[in-house]
Amino acid sequence: MATPNGHLVLVGTTASGKSALAMEMARVRPGVELVSMDSMQIYRGMDIGTATPTVQEQVEAPHHLLDIVDPGEEFTVSAFQERCTAVVADLDNRGVRGVMVGGTGLHVRAVVDDLEIPGRFDEARANLEAEPDTTVLHARLRALDPVAAERMEPTNRRRVIRALEVCIGSGRPFSSFGPGLDSYPASPFTQVGVHLPRPVVDRRIAERYEQQVSEGFVDEVRTLASLPGGLSRTARQALGYRQVLDHLEGRCSLEEAIHAAVVATRRFARRQERWFRRDPRIEWMDAEEDPMEVLNQALSHLDGCADRR
Repeated sequence: MATPNGHLVLVGTTASGKSALAMEMARVRPGVELVSMDSMQIYRGMDIGTATPTVQEQVEAPHHLLDIVDPGEEFTVSAFQERCTAVVADLDNRGVRGVMVGGTGLHVRAVVDDLEIPGRFDEARANLEAEPDTTVLHARLRALDPVAAERMEPTNRRRVIRALEVCIGSGRPFSSFGPGLDSYPASPFTQVGVHLPRPVVDRRIAERYEQQVSEGFVDEVRTLASLPGGLSRTARQALGYRQVLDHLEGRCSLEEAIHAAVVATRRFARRQERWFRRDPRIEWMDAEEDPMEVLNQALSHLDGCADRR
């Protein structure tokens, strides 16, 4: 069994309040530092739509992996893994406890399990991008790597192309890298999850978009789109941003864009929940309405993983 390293990984769906919970934990346990494991909060200028912790919150407690790359840059899972692993090593060297706040499942697993992540194969990717029909690509993936094909939606173009890119470029199945996402080995990280009932999460998602629009979300997207580099392929995947971009480009009204964003985000929350629920190492903390209901449980887990170091 892996020796606990004293760091707590706090997961949950979008709008479950995990970031607010982690912030309150840092207030109650001075000296704790927070590490974002969100694939979109890494981008500068994408603060409102990704619910990035405020400047005031970042003054109250040290935060890591926020606003580290420009939105025109692509930032791969392996790049994130490298940066996050370096942050953890720094925390260890300073004897500091970290609360790792995660909503992006693959990024969390990359760090928690030190996944072997395949390289990039640009020529193969370019050839695949030329095929407009994602279902055709998924059928090709099913022939080359049925295990990987089974793990992803046939319409998820980004994931399908990535898996095919690796199969073709490396000459080995995408699913063969690392222990595999269906394996849950012992890890030095202690993992807990905050869970709210689905109707509550659905309501919080809608309320959050309403608040973000009032805070200037549309102007934020307009500013990002006007940058010389625009939004990179990975940055454009951010929920809410792609829908507001559709509005700004004249394809729908703002009301229609926000409705589409709410629907897409609720679907994403379901997928997140299924992803995290598959991991038997995560201990779940159930709240009815407010994530702060489980604050004492979360603190107990944080103190416990530190005691077991």
